[in-house]
Amino acid sequence: MKPALSLILSAALALPVLSGCTAAVIGGTAAGVATIHDRRTTGTVVEDQNIKLRVRNLLSENAEIKKRSNISVTSYNQRVLLYGQTEDAALADEFAQKVSRLPKINAVYNEVIEGARTDAWDYSRDTTLVAKIKTSLFKVDIEDFDPTRVKVAVSDGNVYLMGLVTRREGPAVVEQVRSVTGVKRVVEIFEYLD
Repeated sequence: MKPALSLILSAALALPVLSGCTAAVIGGTAAGVATIHDRRTTGTVVEDQNIKLRVRNLLSENAEIKKRSNISVTSYNQRVLLYGQTEDAALADEFAQKVSRLPKINAVYNEVIEGARTDAWDYSRDTTLVAKIKTSLFKVDIEDFDPTRVKVAVSDGNVYLMGLVTRREGPAVVEQVRSVTGVKRVVEIFEYLD
């Protein structure tokens, strides 16, 4: 085999392996960048991502809950927030119990509301509200406060706040969020550092 052809063939065979490495490096870099301002460790940030995936998989495995509910999930510091709507509160409670049995979860907050499921218009409105809230958090005037440390989830105008905050930061964040137009209710699920 000619050297040039051998080189091309070797490169073509190595490409899938190298692209996997690139994805791993990029993924690891993204996790590292995400933790620059985060009060969680890099390991906890990665574990929160894994928890979120495990809960979503569990949801997809439970056809009845998935069919009759619109449940969203987020995880912060190994604490899981379930939010959205369900046709039957017992279904959401049952799902929350299943989630609590998953590994590496410290707490489950079941904020799923019994009622009509939201549609694409509601989802769009909630996405816009998240952006407004995150922008408004830059108005919180506390020394060393970093708004990127607050995780914001919204469902039908109900706002859920998670994060590792100080006793000064938490109430200031809640007050700021309540002032944003479109917010119906604020649920504070902070962990306090002091």
